[in-house]
Amino acid sequence: MTKIAVAKGDGIGPEIMEAVLSIFKAAKLPLEFEFVEMGKWVFDKGYSNGMTPEAQQTIEAVGILFKGPMETPKGKGVKSVNVTARKTWNTYANKRVFQTLHGVDTVFSKAGIIVDLTIVRENIEDTYGGIEHMLTPDVSLSRRFITRPGSMQVIKYAFEMARRKGTKRITCGHKANIMKLTDGLFLDTFYEVAKEYPELKADDVIVDDLCMKLVTRPDLFDVVVLTNLQGDIVSDLCAGLVGGLGFAPSANIGDHISIFEAVHGTAPDIAGKNIANPTALLLSGMAMLRHLGLMKSAVMIENALLYTLEQGIHTGDFGDKSKPALNTTEFTEAITSNFGQKPKNNPRPDLPDAPITPTIFKLKQNPMFSSPDGKWRIMGADFFIESDEQPNIVAEKALKHTLNLFKLVTVSNRGTQVWPKGSKFTNLVDLYCCRFESLEEASVTQTDILELYKRMSADFIICSTELLNEFGDKKGFSLAQGQ
Repeated sequence: MTKIAVAKGDGIGPEIMEAVLSIFKAAKLPLEFEFVEMGKWVFDKGYSNGMTPEAQQTIEAVGILFKGPMETPKGKGVKSVNVTARKTWNTYANKRVFQTLHGVDTVFSKAGIIVDLTIVRENIEDTYGGIEHMLTPDVSLSRRFITRPGSMQVIKYAFEMARRKGTKRITCGHKANIMKLTDGLFLDTFYEVAKEYPELKADDVIVDDLCMKLVTRPDLFDVVVLTNLQGDIVSDLCAGLVGGLGFAPSANIGDHISIFEAVHGTAPDIAGKNIANPTALLLSGMAMLRHLGLMKSAVMIENALLYTLEQGIHTGDFGDKSKPALNTTEFTEAITSNFGQKPKNNPRPDLPDAPITPTIFKLKQNPMFSSPDGKWRIMGADFFIESDEQPNIVAEKALKHTLNLFKLVTVSNRGTQVWPKGSKFTNLVDLYCCRFESLEEASVTQTDILELYKRMSADFIICSTELLNEFGDKKGFSLAQGQ
C-alpha cells in the first residue's frame, strides 16, 4: 500500500474529495489515505501558514499531497496556503494538461478542433516571491526574481516530460523583448537545455502573441513552458479552451514532494448542497496515479469518466441542459458504474504499471548557485530617490556628488529617461532613478558606492539602490526607455 496525504479543502472541497476517494476505493487502488489539516479553518485556529505541524510532518514523510481547493483568509496579512505549500516543498514545476472532453461543449469542440495542450509553469520564483515595498506614498515596488538554477529545474522537467509523452514540439512563452534580463535569462536557459534534446522541435513565442494564437489555433501547440506569473495567466486561459477550471487538473512536481490539486475556487455558495462537479479533482487524481506508476487504474478510471461524459451525463454546471443534471453523488456513481467502458472518441490506451515517475533535476546543494563566467565587477549604481522637483533640478543636485569616480548618465522616472534628454509630455511621479556609472568604464568598489550614498543623502531621501554589475562582457542592467 502506498500512503498519500489528503487535505479535503474548504467550501466544496470535502464533497468533491469524498466523491473522488469513493471512485478510488471502488477501483480498489493500493492506496492508504492519511488525512491532514490544511486550509482556511486551520488559519482560523491560529496557524499562520494554513497547516498544522502534524500535517507538514505527514506530508514530508509520505511525499504526496492530494488536496481540494483551499481559501486564504482576506485582510489578515497571511500568505496563500496554496503558494506556501508549493514554495515550502519546492514543487518547481506546475504541470496542467488541457484536453478536449467529448460531452463538454466549447467553441473548439463544436468546430471540430481537438485541444491537447500541456502547460508547464515555473512555480517558485517571479513575482510570486511576494517581495514588495512602498518606496514613496505614491510608488510601490515588486521584486521579480528569475534565476538560472530555478529556470533550469522547470525547463529540464518540461523537456523530459515532453520526451516521455512522445511529443514533437516544445515552446517557450516569454516577454524577453521587454524584460530582457529576467525573461531573457529564462529564454537563454530554454535554448541551453534544448541542445540536449535534438529530437524535439524547440521554439519560442512572445507571451501576448502566444495568447492570441491559443484562442485562435490551440491545436498548433503541444507543450508550452513559461515563467510563474505568465504561466498562471496562460494556464487559466487554456482552461477556458476546454470548458473552464472545472475540467483543469493540476500537478505540482518537486524532487521530494509533489502536490496534486483542483485549482478552481472553493465555491462557498454551493458548499454542502451535493451539486459540485468533481471532474477537475478527479483528473488531478489521474495525474497522481500516473505519477505513482498506477497506469492500469488511471486508464480504467479516466476511460470511465470520458465514457460517462460522452453519454451526456453531467452535473449542473455544464452539459446539455435538456437532460437532467445529476448531483455529485449520482455523477460519481455513474463513473464507477462505467468501469471497463471506453469512449468512442480518444480512448486512453492501456498501459502497464510502472515505477514512480522520477524527478529530473535534483539539488546537489542548498542553496543553489551558478558560478559566473569571466570577471565580475561593479560599474556603478542606480539610486532611487524621492523628489517632487523637476528633472533638471534633480540632476543639478545629483551632479554635485559624483566625486572623481562617477558620471551621472541618466535620470529616469517610471523607467523613462527624463534627463539629459526627455519630453515635457512625460508624466512624472515622486520617484526618480539617478544612474551613476564609473568614469571611463573603470570598476568601483562597494565602499565607493557607500560614499556616494552618503553624499546623495544630504539632498535626497534614498528609497533604494541597485549595483550596476558587469559579468564578463555582459552588462547586468537594462537601459531606461529613451536612453
